[in-house]
Amino acid sequence: MGLLGILLALTVLMWLSFRAWSVLLLAPAAAALVAAFSSEPLLAHWTHTFMGSAAGFVAQFFPLFLLGALFGKLMEDSGSVAAIARFMTEKLGARRAILAVVLAGALVTYGGVSLFVAFFVIGPMAMALFQAADIPRRLMPAAIALGTTTFTMTAMPGTPAIQNAIPMPFFGTTPFAAPGLGLIASVIMLAFGLAWLSRAESAARRRGEGFAAAASGAASVADDPLLRERATTASTFDPPEAARGRPSVSEPGFAVAIAPLAVVIGVNLLMSFVILPRLDMSFVEQERFSGLSLAGASGVWSVIVALICAIVALLLLNRGRLLAVRESMDAGANASVLPVLSVASLVGFGAVVAAMPAFELVRDWVLSIEGGLLVSLAVSTNILAALTGSASGGMTIALDALGGTYVALAQAQGIDPAVLHRVAAIAAGTLDSLPHNGAIVTLLAVCGSTHRESYFDVAMAVIVGPIVALVAVIALGSVFGSF
Repeated sequence: MGLLGILLALTVLMWLSFRAWSVLLLAPAAAALVAAFSSEPLLAHWTHTFMGSAAGFVAQFFPLFLLGALFGKLMEDSGSVAAIARFMTEKLGARRAILAVVLAGALVTYGGVSLFVAFFVIGPMAMALFQAADIPRRLMPAAIALGTTTFTMTAMPGTPAIQNAIPMPFFGTTPFAAPGLGLIASVIMLAFGLAWLSRAESAARRRGEGFAAAASGAASVADDPLLRERATTASTFDPPEAARGRPSVSEPGFAVAIAPLAVVIGVNLLMSFVILPRLDMSFVEQERFSGLSLAGASGVWSVIVALICAIVALLLLNRGRLLAVRESMDAGANASVLPVLSVASLVGFGAVVAAMPAFELVRDWVLSIEGGLLVSLAVSTNILAALTGSASGGMTIALDALGGTYVALAQAQGIDPAVLHRVAAIAAGTLDSLPHNGAIVTLLAVCGSTHRESYFDVAMAVIVGPIVALVAVIALGSVFGSF
């Protein structure tokens, strides 16, 4: 009965999430269903197991949600994201429209700009570029998703994305874990996605298919309550806040626009390999810091400091363009609250599932998967990301439940935790992009497309390509270890 309850709760959670029910309600209800089928105390699991795990996630990762959303909103309102996207489109031109859209999205998201901010700014520019090049509008979502939700989210070493930060406390790694494997995976994802989109564009031209009239735009999407419920578990930014604040009437030059992104990457690198390793950390031995794991916290600290420095640099460089700094900062801060609580609720649900006696059957099955430890980690993360429609939620549930076991097995087998980090991050960013994923639903709406028109190409670019990269990383990591 306990296993039946877990399966039933996952089904209810996935189905009602797709129908835009709030995960803040669904997650505790599904957790109660799991506990009821296992004849466990409902209120105790809600107030202790569920809330304890959810609160732990908020305590650990809310600074990243807060700073990431704040940085993304300031980049948007200063005109910096638009300036970067415009620079890329002007340099590459309509003949390379798909490449321009992909690289513009990759550049801003690798620099720390929130996913939905990138959608709302790059979407209209991609629309104009595809129209000028007479490329079918149905390929727009795949191009934008390839640049924003694949390699810059999970594979590129040093990316400040939350999906790259979540494994750090579990494995004691840095944002630059297994950089060689991450770069190889990034190249595979980018090459596969571009090859597929190039093929799709060529096939469309042979059929005489060109750009079709645009449907709804991003302005209406930001205030759609149904899309909002789906979107909040897929990113660190609450979509309605994108319409708040006062955008700049002028765009900065490319050098000024890209400078804060360079600060994120540079400071993250310095903090990870130069500053933190040389600081006196003896304070962690004090009783008041007894629960602090230096190995687990240092990676998160690196990203926090990098984002703070980038925000300061952005404010200084754009002090004349940001017309209402307080309004923009308030919108950015507010945009972080619902996403972190939504993902934390999923994490709380996962904690209740892991506390059930029947979960031992699930644990034994996952650990018995043929192919070794890395395959087991990839499969468990993939399945949970697919069921929840959230890369960050699915990965945290998997690592909360099995992270300690994976670390112990890795130590026994001589596997570098950095490889576990990179495999878990990439695995989380594959099947999370099934049709019910909030980011996919939002992106289709921004582009004025439907699942029927665009999802097949999106799936090829953001699911099949990353799975190919994941297989390559597992194979290389198994043979050569971390590099």
